[in-house]
Amino acid sequence: MGDQEEKGIYLFCGIQTEQDGDSFGTVEIEGTEREIFTIGYKDAAMVVAEVPMKIYHPNRDNLMFHQNTVSKVMEQNNTVIPISFGNVFKTRDDVKVLLENLYPQFEKLFPEIKGKIEVGLKVIGKKAWLENKVNENPEAVKKAAAVKGKSEAASYYERIQLGGMAQKMVQEIQDDIKTEIFSPLEKTAEAAKANESLSETMLLNASFLVDRDKEELFDEKVNEAHEKWKDKVDFKYTGPWPAYNFINIRLTVEES
Repeated sequence: MGDQEEKGIYLFCGIQTEQDGDSFGTVEIEGTEREIFTIGYKDAAMVVAEVPMKIYHPNRDNLMFHQNTVSKVMEQNNTVIPISFGNVFKTRDDVKVLLENLYPQFEKLFPEIKGKIEVGLKVIGKKAWLENKVNENPEAVKKAAAVKGKSEAASYYERIQLGGMAQKMVQEIQDDIKTEIFSPLEKTAEAAKANESLSETMLLNASFLVDRDKEELFDEKVNEAHEKWKDKVDFKYTGPWPAYNFINIRLTVEES
């Protein structure tokens, strides 16, 4: 049965290279080792693996094989264009045609991302500190006292007001953090993005495009900011990644 299985070509990322048919080792995809190789066009190539032709679901293991492969390629090539998860094409020729079509975009992107990495910084407020900030507001304390002991129905509108008050306060803290943490880092980065917060206590969710030559300087600035804020917030600093948040190439595989 396995021999009858229709084969496809899974795409990981695009790279700038003069070589065609480069190998990047192997990757385990759903329990089977697959060779990672390139399909080239001019000075561009797609990094791919031959896989069974089917839909790959974005579960944790699958997302990891995709991400880990792109990271492995990044270690050996400093101009990597990430491709979104789950794209499988029927043949190598299909990939070559796709690459020819994308080449004008790739050509523009290569100089913009050459030697650059993306890092992520999430700043999460410590619960005790956030609660203290709310308690420092006499109006909020008065409102909370009024709500205590009332029936659920009677306190409903007051609780909504209290929630709005806390929200306003978190917004003010987020603005402070943007000024004190995000803005100085943005100056050292080539580009920066403040993404949407993923939880109520997340005060900053940012991505930065950093020149590898300035990576050390950028790390120092992150450490300085952490030193200043460590009693109030936790930092989650991740990377290096290819420029996921700064490149928008979405592939749609046409059903035929």
